Amino acid sequence: MRRSRPARVVALGGGTGLSVVLRGLKEYVSPRGNGSSHYPIGDLAAVVTVTDDGGSSGRLRREYSVLPPGDIRNCLVALSQDEALLGRLFQYRFDAGRGLRGHSFGNLFLTALSNVTGDFTRAVRVSSEVLAIRGRIFPSTNQLVTLEAVLKNGKVISGESRIGRSDSIRRVRLAPRKVKPLPEALEAIAAADVILLGPGSLFTSIIPNLLVSGVAEAIEKSRATKVYIPNLMTQPGETRGFTVSDHVRTIHRNTGHELVQWVIMNNRPIAADVAKRYRAQGAEPVISDLPELERMGLRCVFEDLLEVQAVIRHNSRRLAHLLLSEFIAKPKRRS
Repeated sequence: MRRSRPARVVALGGGTGLSVVLRGLKEYVSPRGNGSSHYPIGDLAAVVTVTDDGGSSGRLRREYSVLPPGDIRNCLVALSQDEALLGRLFQYRFDAGRGLRGHSFGNLFLTALSNVTGDFTRAVRVSSEVLAIRGRIFPSTNQLVTLEAVLKNGKVISGESRIGRSDSIRRVRLAPRKVKPLPEALEAIAAADVILLGPGSLFTSIIPNLLVSGVAEAIEKSRATKVYIPNLMTQPGETRGFTVSDHVRTIHRNTGHELVQWVIMNNRPIAADVAKRYRAQGAEPVISDLPELERMGLRCVFEDLLEVQAVIRHNSRRLAHLLLSEFIAKPKRRS
């Protein structure tokens, strides 16, 4: 069974994981205002976490009181139709100069435009036009928020960069506790046919979006098909020893909502020499514990999604093709 109209897809996350998903799917998105049924995706909306406090983004956030632009910049480039030039310009990082060193051009552009317009969301919208992106990008909130983690020993640590290096995390939360969502993000979720979570850092990229007031509730209420794409490798400290079912349980426990229906997993073994290199850094392949996932009532799809270059990541094209064939162009039945 195929859809009678192009699908509306929402992807939530942050970091490089969300960019991988967007880069693969953009080729199947109807040009803005076209509405052509020749394209399987009529609308692609990215909802991006805004808790980054490290590197260039963290510096700009502290010095200019703007939302951290790094993850937004990566999504803009991923959806750009001209990654060869404008995309490279937005990713260009200054390696010298007092005050400039370490900043990317795209981060500075978004910060300047945010101050000129007085609205970060408007700055993202204008940047989207400059890059002629296929899709829409929304921060999950317009508020400046800080990510906090409660460890298993009761200690509380603050800041995404510190949390990403920690282990024994019991749960994460936002400060302030009540954070207003971006209305456009909630509208996109409510209208979605497919909602994607991940890949990305569990505690610092995926869950923070879901802690913004109303977001998890909107996803649970939505009639969309909800798909989780877990990381291929565990992360030192943050998800050491986690299986796929551990990832899903952590999402549900931190949000208090059942948000996942389907799980997509890689079935291609990781070469021994690559696994050894990662093991030396404290990372292991995430174990796909199918019996436990099925016991939880989740449905699973396996595919060769592995891409190994300098780092292990999902292959953008193969992941997009799988999402298209299984959930977007030919939707899976929920019952």
